[in-house]
Amino acid sequence: MSNLIKYDFSAKIWQYNGPNGWHFVSLPQEISKEIRENLKWQEEGWGRLKATAKIGSVEWKTAIWFDTKQNTYLLPLKADIRKKCKLEKDQRISISILV
Repeated sequence: MSNLIKYDFSAKIWQYNGPNGWHFVSLPQEISKEIRENLKWQEEGWGRLKATAKIGSVEWKTAIWFDTKQNTYLLPLKADIRKKCKLEKDQRISISILV
């Protein structure tokens, strides 16, 4: 078991412009750069990296995805997480992520 690294940041929720567009937060680029430099070897297909995310008291297992267009990792926010945490598009939230 490797040691997990915790990152705390705040970001704005945005929605992908597609049918049933997913909601995401983009990790700050400096955090993404550090994660990519240290953990790229752990990525699975399409730049997927397993992670644990936490908003308030809600914690869940998930994955972050590296987006080459934005040059940063994206954290998807599923509907049940948005409901539990009362999250809305364009809301700025504080998040902890463990990778």
